[in-house]
Formats: sequence, C-alpha cells, structure tokens
Amino acid sequence: MEVEVRIKLKQGVADPEGENTKKALMLLGFSNVNSVRTVKTFIIDLNEEDGSKARAEVEEMCEKLLANPVIHEYEIR
Repeated sequence: MEVEVRIKLKQGVADPEGENTKKALMLLGFSNVNSVRTVKTFIIDLNEEDGSKARAEVEEMCEKLLANPVIHEYEIR
C-alpha cells in the first residue's frame, strides 16, 4: 500500500524558504503572488493491506520522525 504524507509548517511559523521563493518570483515579474509556503511530501510504500493499520503505522512515523509537533502539521493520504 502506498501512502502519501504531506508535512507543512503550522500557521504563524516562519517559512524562510517560502519567503525567499516569493521574493525571487516577484523579482522575475510575477507580481500576483501573495505568498509561498513550502510543503514536504513523503511517498511511503508499506507492506500492509489493512488501511487502518497502515494509517496507524504512518501516524507513528510522523510523530517519531517525520514531523515536529511543535512547528509542523501533517496530512496522510
């Protein structure tokens, strides 16, 4: 089973990479850009057919390694 995990910074947490990308886009003439936020995506291939077990395992991965609960939020698909 393939699972996608998207990890992004919580609202209000500074995103320097996103801000620098926005500045670069503005310098290139893309003046309609209001904001840019970065998102990290992991595609995890699990040897698990039970969807609820797979989700529980991926949630544990997020809590232990992939996301910092203080600054990140994550979405599992």
